[in-house]
Amino acid sequence: MTPAYGLRGRAAIVTGASRGIGLAVARALTRAGARVCVTARDADAVRRAAEELGGVGLAGTVADPTHLKNLTDLTMRSFGRVDIVVNNAATNQPYGPLMEADPDAWRAAFTVNVEAPLRLVQYAWRAWMGEHGGSVVNVCTEGAAHVGPNVGAYGTTKAALLHLTRQLAGELAPTVRVNSVSPGLVRTDMARFVWEHAEEELAASLPLGRLGDPEDVARAVLWLTSDAADWITGADLLVDGGTRVRTARTAPAYAVHDVLRSHTPEAPG
Repeated sequence: MTPAYGLRGRAAIVTGASRGIGLAVARALTRAGARVCVTARDADAVRRAAEELGGVGLAGTVADPTHLKNLTDLTMRSFGRVDIVVNNAATNQPYGPLMEADPDAWRAAFTVNVEAPLRLVQYAWRAWMGEHGGSVVNVCTEGAAHVGPNVGAYGTTKAALLHLTRQLAGELAPTVRVNSVSPGLVRTDMARFVWEHAEEELAASLPLGRLGDPEDVARAVLWLTSDAADWITGADLLVDGGTRVRTARTAPAYAVHDVLRSHTPEAPG
């Protein structure tokens, strides 16, 4: 019998969940029956997301360990358990050549993209998962596998998050499964500066002929958190429209790197 994708009775924490991939993930988990606690920096957006989902929310930055502890405590008070953690919040700063990267901004990127996911898993492990089990999904990026202009800090932190995923999978087994998803170019606000003025050209460079939507990533996360993936841990699932398998036949010369190369370090918001 094929395991169900249903998550009824389970509770999840999703970071960076006020928009984009995070909100799409929170919606998918909710539709599957999970109760969800969301967080992001914008208090109004967090409130709206929590109301839509029928869950709870807490505004704050994942760079603050106290916020992550409070987030875990809120989930436990509200739902009595923490079965799922989705580490989606991230920063793409500092943007630009690494030789010009500000050391403080570099450290801040590691705090948000690597340290925060580890801390949240630690809190969830101590509060519930260590004894009862659960599933963690870290949102990484297809770009962690190669170099690109101006995104060295982002790619380096996400490569570290990939290794952290594997390390945690080994350490927390068999109680907790830990996996990651690595999206390609997805139509989110964070990546808007890349795709907004070149969507058709970028889509044409992909074997599947379109850019990703947040829901594409959300469906992958849902599968990994469900019992349908209960023999999978330490894996990284590419959700990239075929980016890694492009050939000379399917990939025009114009692609993401051309867009990144054309933007100044001040381009992303």
